[in-house]
Amino acid sequence: MITEYFANLDPWTWQAAAILIVAGFLVGIINTIAGSGTVITYSLFMLMGLPAPMANGTVRIGVIMQTLAATLTFRKAKVLEIRKGFYISIPIVIGSVLGAQIAVSIPHDIFETVLAVVLVFMVIFIFINPSKWIEGQQALNQKKLGWWQYLLFFVTGIYGGFIHIGVGIILLAVLVLGAGYDLVKANAIKIMAVFLYAPFALAVFMIN
Repeated sequence: MITEYFANLDPWTWQAAAILIVAGFLVGIINTIAGSGTVITYSLFMLMGLPAPMANGTVRIGVIMQTLAATLTFRKAKVLEIRKGFYISIPIVIGSVLGAQIAVSIPHDIFETVLAVVLVFMVIFIFINPSKWIEGQQALNQKKLGWWQYLLFFVTGIYGGFIHIGVGIILLAVLVLGAGYDLVKANAIKIMAVFLYAPFALAVFMIN
């Protein structure tokens, strides 16, 4: 019944606009605090009739706007290490372009299957709240980033470009467990990295 309601909802009605605004508000909060909020917009777009690959590209527009606002807020609060965050973001951006290209190249039915599995997994992840078990390692944070850490960022970028759902949680884990950041600074760099890679991934979807 819910699926039928959304499927029959004219996207230009005030009800649809209200639903999208509320969903965007919730996703912005969830993605800024931790991650995986994009599960909501993915699900909503598909309930309203968008094919999965088109929903995958469309959510990137909201991601750019959310992360721009959040990045500026973290910078104003002086918890964002811009220079180091930029270096970390380079392999993530490169990986995201590759991931987005994979997403637009594979058959739609395969992508829809992958998306369904990821959606279920990430919904469970949201309730588990894995970030509460992640703790920074100050000694590790003082060291220069190694090739294996950049490789982790690159692989994370591929995932983010491919499907984006839950990339915030993955980035938090990599930044905290792999690079030693505390949750606040890791969250700030995570937001900045997503802001930097999202336009590149969006460009791939727009071209295709």
